[in-house]
Amino acid sequence: MSRIITLRDALGEAMSEEMRRDESVFLMGEEVAEYNGAYKVSKGMLEEFGPRRVIDTPIAELGFAGIGVGAAMNGLRPIVEFMTWNFAVLAFDQIVNNATKTLSQSGGQFMCPIVFRGPSGSAGQLAQQHSQTFESWMANIPGVKVISCIDPADAKGLLKSAIRDNDPVCMMESEIMYGLKGEVPEGEYLVPIGKAAVRREGTDVTIVSFNKMMEVAKDAAAELEKEGISAEVIDLRTIRPLDHHTIVQSVKKTNRLVVVDESWPFAGVSAEIAYEIQKYAFDYLDSPVVRVNAADTSLPYAPTFLDEYLPTPAKVIRAVKEVMYIRK
Repeated sequence: MSRIITLRDALGEAMSEEMRRDESVFLMGEEVAEYNGAYKVSKGMLEEFGPRRVIDTPIAELGFAGIGVGAAMNGLRPIVEFMTWNFAVLAFDQIVNNATKTLSQSGGQFMCPIVFRGPSGSAGQLAQQHSQTFESWMANIPGVKVISCIDPADAKGLLKSAIRDNDPVCMMESEIMYGLKGEVPEGEYLVPIGKAAVRREGTDVTIVSFNKMMEVAKDAAAELEKEGISAEVIDLRTIRPLDHHTIVQSVKKTNRLVVVDESWPFAGVSAEIAYEIQKYAFDYLDSPVVRVNAADTSLPYAPTFLDEYLPTPAKVIRAVKEVMYIRK
């Protein structure tokens, strides 16, 4: 059985279920307790679990990220919520130099089972310092797993898996997608980290994306279908470890690949996917891989620039026609 709930409620369920199951799990971050979370993801959790397990922090990301790392090293399983990953840049020292290196630096004596989560990417007119994507930043670091997903059912199952994982996990969400509704199973279930999902089957071209760009990819596929073009759409769900096998199997069938990635083009997730496909499926490609990225500049504030900056269904459709050598 399943029911229709929002992404924010699915994430809240995941945290609450894991906190009921394991007393070592706790949540900390700005406004997660008294205010029920900046995006109401932790609504009701303070009342159920109390202030020792749902903890409001000062506006000091570096500080409370460090507290979380120390707690994880001492046997607890913290969930650290950042109001936005843009603010988490201040905490990267703790994530990069401590959380991800604890296991190797201690010779396997200490684990760091911690989840860092919050929204990433653009959300309208938030200007340059509040509109960046961080999946490729985090995925560049050995020792951390990176999730980026907006499907409510998958997000719940992936977050539960992340909380139980003995490695640090960074979970990227989207503040404009917290109200997105979807079918979420009732009862206990997990979604494995490191496995992509085929959202739509097709035969002519493979479109790969993640996070809210999945909505762009799916809209483009629906429009392409009206023109007789069958697009297979793959949701990465996990950035590290990257499931290149699912992409390769799709490309072997469609012989063409378009990657839609909200981040900047240089050294991003789309660049890594293009490399993986030329390595494992080069002989199956009928055209070069094409990427649809954000513009290689900081996101302007003016709304007139948003469509120019971000990937759109129209840009994805043009990319698909390019790999299919359709000149229209």
